[in-house]
Amino acid sequence: MANKLYVVDGSHPCATVERALTLKGIPYKTVELLPPMHAPITKALFGVRTVPAIKFEDGTKLSGSRAILAELERRVPEPSLYPSDPDRRAAVDEAERWGDEVFQSIPRRLLWPALKRSPKSLPSFTVNAKLPTPAPLLVAMAPGLTRIECKMNQATETAVRADLLALPAHLDKIDAWIADGTLGDEPPNAADLQILPSVRLLMTLGDVRPLIEGRPVADLVARVLPPAPGAVPAGVYPAEWLPAPATATP
Repeated sequence: MANKLYVVDGSHPCATVERALTLKGIPYKTVELLPPMHAPITKALFGVRTVPAIKFEDGTKLSGSRAILAELERRVPEPSLYPSDPDRRAAVDEAERWGDEVFQSIPRRLLWPALKRSPKSLPSFTVNAKLPTPAPLLVAMAPGLTRIECKMNQATETAVRADLLALPAHLDKIDAWIADGTLGDEPPNAADLQILPSVRLLMTLGDVRPLIEGRPVADLVARVLPPAPGAVPAGVYPAEWLPAPATATP
């Protein structure tokens, strides 16, 4: 029985685990689930409503990107996702925890309201899906789908505006980790894998991309990950909701 990774196409924490499995050379098969129906399925199989979740060939079940990465490290220690130096390990652990507990939810809270305002953008996020849905059907489903996902992710107008205003400070934190070597390892470490897919997904939003372009993290995303499918045009969010873009680094 093969290792089975349960995913939603385009999910950034799923991308974290898939990249780690590839780096470790661990074979796996994906079981693709459709949102929002993934929630009751994973709840029944794993006791949680979120992806990623994995069932190893020995029957072990785990959910959550951070827990899965720790188990992959235990099973296949090399190449390591964590530095051997204690101080660097502590820094990577902290960045990975922050990427999981704080930063990971922001792309969800910003994406689903954006798709609610731009339903024609939804098919662009499914070009790599193994369970393709005709674009006209997706657009027709968008009002109900985005309403459910916004509710599941607590993506209220107040939350969206707060996330947008806080985003430059979050990006400054990530750039500082790149500057001090916590992020940017080769091969990528666990914190890279936890944080960069979230940034990549944020860059599919036309209103958010200018806040990221020109920063060190934008260069690191391009180095570590292929481009993400999907694009929501600029102008979806009111201009007064958006902070000023960062000044490009010379």
